[in-house]
Amino acid sequence: MTNEKTLSQIIEKASNIVFFGGAGVSTESGIPDFRSRDGLYNQKYKYPPETILSHGFFMSHTEEFFEFYRDKILKYQAKPNKAHLKLAELEEKGRLSAVVTQNIDGLHQAAGSRRVFELHGSVHRNHCMNCGKFFTADFVMNAQGVPKCECGGTVKPDVVLYEEGLDADVMYGAIDAIARADVLIIGGTSLAVYPAAGLIDVYKGDNLVVINRDRTPADLRADLVICGSIGEILGQVEI
Repeated sequence: MTNEKTLSQIIEKASNIVFFGGAGVSTESGIPDFRSRDGLYNQKYKYPPETILSHGFFMSHTEEFFEFYRDKILKYQAKPNKAHLKLAELEEKGRLSAVVTQNIDGLHQAAGSRRVFELHGSVHRNHCMNCGKFFTADFVMNAQGVPKCECGGTVKPDVVLYEEGLDADVMYGAIDAIARADVLIIGGTSLAVYPAAGLIDVYKGDNLVVINRDRTPADLRADLVICGSIGEILGQVEI
């Protein structure tokens, strides 16, 4: 029996699947990841990407932050791929109860997923640091230099930068969803970013599935490990 067939059988019997995903889910939509050979962290910039994407750098080098952000992070016109669409279908059919994602691109919602816990925020939400007014990703992309509100405040993307904490309500919701799941599918993540990666430790169910191009720390404890393209693998699932 193929791994894809086994995965289809696990999903068919499940009633409360949770999907935990990372950058690899969106690379097939043209959004670069961070830690692969061609990822952002292996490219050369004036400052290391980890430094640019920190709260301190945002506050002290705001214009340079937005130059990098627009060029490399703000891929707001990307489209959902087979993985996003299949997960939305699983939710529609009552198999999947939640998506927990480390991504900030909003592609799960664009595909139709309704219950999504965005651990690291979203490029589609932007607020004035002074008055709190909401702004779209399109506004941030097309602003000249540092995006500014009418009140004069800087418009900050609702993305979690280094040195910033995760939203407590999102964290609690994700933890509760994973703890209640009868199947946990981990996909497209190296499980290298904490505290997000530590959330999978609350899963106590019987079917832990890992789908990723490379090995992950969860492979040894998983009931099913599939190496390859997550879009192609989930796209083959029959329900």
